Amino acid sequence: MFELIRANKRRSMILMSVVLVLLLLLGFAIGFAVVPATQPIQLGNSPFPLPIGGMIGMGLALLVWGVQALAAFFSGDRLLMAAAGAKEIRKQDHPRLFNVVEEMTLAAQLPAMPKVYIIENMSLNAFAAGRDAKHAAVAVTAGLLSKLDRDQLQGVIAHEIGHIANRDVLFMTMAGIMVGSIIMLAEMFLRMMWYSNLSGTRRYSSRRSSRSSGGDGAKLALLVLAGILAVVAPLLANMLYLACSRQREYLADASGAVYTRYPEGLASALEIISRNPGDKASISKATAPMYIVNPLQAGQRSLSSWTSTHPPIEERVRILRGMGTGASFRDYARSWGKIAGRQAASMPASALAAAQSSTSTRSVETQESASQRQRDTGDLLRRINQFRFIQCDCGVQLKLPPEYNKPKVQCVRCGTTHHVPSGAH
Repeated sequence: MFELIRANKRRSMILMSVVLVLLLLLGFAIGFAVVPATQPIQLGNSPFPLPIGGMIGMGLALLVWGVQALAAFFSGDRLLMAAAGAKEIRKQDHPRLFNVVEEMTLAAQLPAMPKVYIIENMSLNAFAAGRDAKHAAVAVTAGLLSKLDRDQLQGVIAHEIGHIANRDVLFMTMAGIMVGSIIMLAEMFLRMMWYSNLSGTRRYSSRRSSRSSGGDGAKLALLVLAGILAVVAPLLANMLYLACSRQREYLADASGAVYTRYPEGLASALEIISRNPGDKASISKATAPMYIVNPLQAGQRSLSSWTSTHPPIEERVRILRGMGTGASFRDYARSWGKIAGRQAASMPASALAAAQSSTSTRSVETQESASQRQRDTGDLLRRINQFRFIQCDCGVQLKLPPEYNKPKVQCVRCGTTHHVPSGAH
């Protein structure tokens, strides 16, 4: 697996470098379009117009990205969780979820257990965030907890733990910030072009170029290039980001199957999640690509692979089920090559050689009933919303909302009067 991590780091550095170049070029384009002034410098025997505005634009673009990157590195998980409306919970709030996260943390041999968050939404989804294996978090929706059985929940958590173990979370956070910076700068530039008189400035520059020397001709060429970059840079950066994102989803699926040793759990979970991954109107574009199923692209079967953040659900499920009784990276690679019609080139040789005899096994833990899962999820939502719980001797558990302000409450079954604790829940 260390080979896999190194390969991911190499691909990440290449992609980040390309996107950074696009960001700087876009900054140059905007700066030169706003301030088309030049400073002649001597190159050989002829003068060359150094675009002052373009250099300033590159500096400002790098500054914008630097501020966002620092925020993403040190607080990326908290920022993404806040954007998703997630709240951190403790083990006593939902023991089953914490037990599953602990099991998959051990299976992946992570140095620390990720923080656990709940999203108060009855859609079905989950994602992971963080900067490394020691500073990571996993978030699941309330709907996921109430709908999936233990094997399916284990498969989803294993997939997200796989993103953490494979060092995907930092890359996806940083790449998302960088691509977002490019898109933001491009939109600002195009809006400025639309609402300002820059078009008039261009006509003026064009008239000057017809009467001026070659220096003004180079200036006009740079101005034309600025407009082209403003349109092309966001598209190219997004395509690179999406291509790398899709590859990492395959790897996380493979990791999830290996950690749980039961590929069917994740396969069936993906089928269920795909029916209700989330309300597109309430999902942030910043967090959507990080979910196990992208809510903004769910159900779009004809979506081009060049514009999709995730592989098709049907293909992911078929690959997992094509593993048969196997539960190793070699089994996943073999199924991937058979189902997808191509070799799983991203699977490292060390991972393919390991655990060749691994077989899938069903969880031996007793499965909770659907009604019990719904009750536990309901209690979890009440706890994080400051409900107070009082256990009566007759077996009834009283659940008081935070706005209940009376000092006493009576049991609805036996009539026993209880004193209401203040603040605690």
